[in-house]
Amino acid sequence: MRAWFACTGSELLAMTPEAVANSLAASQMSRRLSSEPAQLRAWQDQVRLLQDCVRHCDGYAWTLALEFDLLRLEKRIDAVLLTVSAILVLEFKIGAQAISNADRAQVSDYAEDLRDFHAGSRHHPIQPILVATTCASPATPQIPLPIPGVLPVAEANAETLPGLLVTLCDALPGPKLDGRAWLAAPYQPVPSIIEAAATLFARNSVAEIAAARADRANLTRTTAAIEAALDVAAAEGTRVVVFVTGIPGAGKTLCGLNVVFGERRRAGSAFLTGNSPLVAVLREALACNRAGIDLARGPSADPERRRRGPLLRKARHEAEAALQNVHRFLADNANRPAPPAERVIIFDEAQRAWDAAQAMRDTQRRVSSLRMSEPAHALEIMGRHEGFAAIVALIGNGQEINTGEAGLREWGAVIAATPGWRAVAAPRVLDAAEPAQRLAEGPADWLRLDPDLDLTVSLRSVRSEAAAAWVDAVLRGAVAEARAAAANAPEGLPFLLTRSLADARGALRHLTPGLRRSGMVRSSGARRLRAEGFDAQLVGTEEPVAWFLERWPDIRASDALEVAATEYACQGLELDTVGLAWGGDFRRVAGQWQARRFAGAGWQVVRNPVEAEFIRNTYRVLLTRARYETVIWVPRGSPRDDPFHDPTRDAVEMDAIADFLTACGARPLPEPAPAPQDTAPALLL
Repeated sequence: MRAWFACTGSELLAMTPEAVANSLAASQMSRRLSSEPAQLRAWQDQVRLLQDCVRHCDGYAWTLALEFDLLRLEKRIDAVLLTVSAILVLEFKIGAQAISNADRAQVSDYAEDLRDFHAGSRHHPIQPILVATTCASPATPQIPLPIPGVLPVAEANAETLPGLLVTLCDALPGPKLDGRAWLAAPYQPVPSIIEAAATLFARNSVAEIAAARADRANLTRTTAAIEAALDVAAAEGTRVVVFVTGIPGAGKTLCGLNVVFGERRRAGSAFLTGNSPLVAVLREALACNRAGIDLARGPSADPERRRRGPLLRKARHEAEAALQNVHRFLADNANRPAPPAERVIIFDEAQRAWDAAQAMRDTQRRVSSLRMSEPAHALEIMGRHEGFAAIVALIGNGQEINTGEAGLREWGAVIAATPGWRAVAAPRVLDAAEPAQRLAEGPADWLRLDPDLDLTVSLRSVRSEAAAAWVDAVLRGAVAEARAAAANAPEGLPFLLTRSLADARGALRHLTPGLRRSGMVRSSGARRLRAEGFDAQLVGTEEPVAWFLERWPDIRASDALEVAATEYACQGLELDTVGLAWGGDFRRVAGQWQARRFAGAGWQVVRNPVEAEFIRNTYRVLLTRARYETVIWVPRGSPRDDPFHDPTRDAVEMDAIADFLTACGARPLPEPAPAPQDTAPALLL
């Protein structure tokens, strides 16, 4: 049971408001959370109001859950009221004389979380109610439709709440709701990467915050396998590379973050990644979280941000030590004889580590100090420690998107050639279809196999486990497999198709209620989106920070839907709903996918199979960024009968892409619904 206090309506009437408030305060103290007299008084006022509602509505058989815990960002619902057939989510604003859009978004978001993550809530109407106790004129309630799912937010004050509940009880018949069973039903939220990092940073365990929706054991088993391998090496004083493999969105990054920030966090550990936007976004998110800045509404919107400045600067320093750029870590340590401060490093997307040629290449921005491949330097640097040292290598299958990526083959060759190192990995590392992604060509004396180190269940796609299988089949051109995956999605395939950018934007706003976040993504090679009026893309590292963390009406935010993130800016991160702008760099020709690059005034077919695979993987990254729905926008292109026909965005080619996605089971976008008033203004549509 996740409620701090739960009872029936009859039991609530038998207690004094003071007794209930004291029980809630005891629960608060047991969680080592600070308690204030104002909070105690607010609980007493809430209980008195709920007691009035029980009497007025004859709600003696109701079930009430107070301070219902949502581990997602460590928030709690003030009260969940279970009638005989409906779930009422109440957020109290004691003494509030007005209602803000942010307050409406908050309670709506709580209701959405219950629908998606609480097993007992999926077949009942869920009514969010915002109670501003002294508001003079709450909105007139609309009679809701008696259907399962989240309904529009209703508003009330202390006087109108009992009457509103009578109306709702009459209007929301449905399957009988067993309060005791509802309280016992599992609540297993899967946080986003940003939320997970923030929650782990607050000293929680991965088991508490990241239970897999469909296969809880998958993630916790892999986490335990990592810890066991590190424990053995530490006890023996040896050196080990732990390889963690898995499908996109399965939780590899979360497992790595757990080593650095989790309950059993390792002293002297750091999370290393070559993904500069990921480093920048997570650093700022962790710093804001530690400084007490509200990420849900955007850091810039926090009225206390200026006052929290010193604390924020200190938190940024702490986050910088724990989250580092892998290329800079290696370059900084390459020519130093001393061991690094870290004994355990998490090497994110380790299959993308540079080979020797790329590592040694000088550029306009840097003169390389490396003389070997990045895997070779990593082992040499960490091997300077006497005794225990470890590398946890996170392997993202099918996400190689750059030239110069060494692959698992380089890691295996370096481990085999470096005395004192051994490895632990899942059997997957030996049977990859691509030779460059095999750790070894067969059993090796330095390698121990552990199947628990492979993550096979996607956590990112909250509403459908079919998403990862569908994406893989689509990118292989396997129509029958894709249609089968779509047919097996019980709540409908979470991929919607449209030919209109305006409709795509409208759908993203409609599909992303409350505090959830939407955004547009595109391939960096989709150069002809410029002619469709959608060329803006994120650059540098500062723009992704604002894009992922700020909120509308900040025009830099992702949910302004003005600027798209490319595969480089969004890899490793995610949004709740995503709009994917499909470009001409990946098209259908003679029943096959064809990769292209734009050069000069036209497209060139990519003949190099490795480069073509990078472009295919680009779309794999883009198609797996959403936790909920992905709205795919395929531009209509330029008709061939147009006197100003543009062959670089040929309509026939774009039609072929859309037809193929439809044949694979992508659902046509329904007719656009009016955007809610609380979202971005219509001028952006």
